[in-house]
Amino acid sequence: MKRIKILALLLMLFISAIVTKAQDAVVISDGNFVRGTIQGTDFSTVILKNEDETLSQFKAKDIKEFLWNGETYVSKPIVIKKRMEHRFFQVVERGTVNLYSIGGSAAVDAPQPKRARIRPSVGIGGGTGGFGGIGGGIGISLGGGRNRDDNQPRQAGPTAYFLERFGTGPMVEIPVNAGNSDNKNQLVKNALLQKLTNDEDLTERIKATETFDAKLIKAFVAAYNEMHK
Repeated sequence: MKRIKILALLLMLFISAIVTKAQDAVVISDGNFVRGTIQGTDFSTVILKNEDETLSQFKAKDIKEFLWNGETYVSKPIVIKKRMEHRFFQVVERGTVNLYSIGGSAAVDAPQPKRARIRPSVGIGGGTGGFGGIGGGIGISLGGGRNRDDNQPRQAGPTAYFLERFGTGPMVEIPVNAGNSDNKNQLVKNALLQKLTNDEDLTERIKATETFDAKLIKAFVAAYNEMHK
């Protein structure tokens, strides 16, 4: 009886290890997905190691989203040099108002060609057919999130946040790069006030804030979504 329990425990651990190893997934469309281990992303493509150890590359324009280390990256349209393209945006907060991030860098071991730094004029569609951002010219540092197999990850913060609230026009861009300036803080304040509406207390707190960083922006959006479920 004791031997059976030990074998059952070993079997459970073995199954758990298999599930953990293949917990990443590329969602091509609703109900159509591929499991494996994400190797890296440059925000326009993502590399997936399949369960048979082969590598597959997916472009943002061809899939809906992917799940990496418990984080979700969704494909969104973006205007770069007057051309409509798609990029992956990491989901930071979801609710009445969605908060996405893009940018940052990390070690990526996947066999990809050398990537260049691009500085697009950014405009995002928010489900209403319109495009345009409040900042523009935000540099996107190509790289990706942390690879689970990387023992020494180097994760940088996002280059920009994007606020999305369906029915209120296109998503708006919020710069969150290092440093503060009156112009940057006013851009952040305007974006938050535009999307986080009908909450007098939060509005006053936003207006009274003199400097913003990524953590504070996320906290404002999370607080708003908690109060407006």
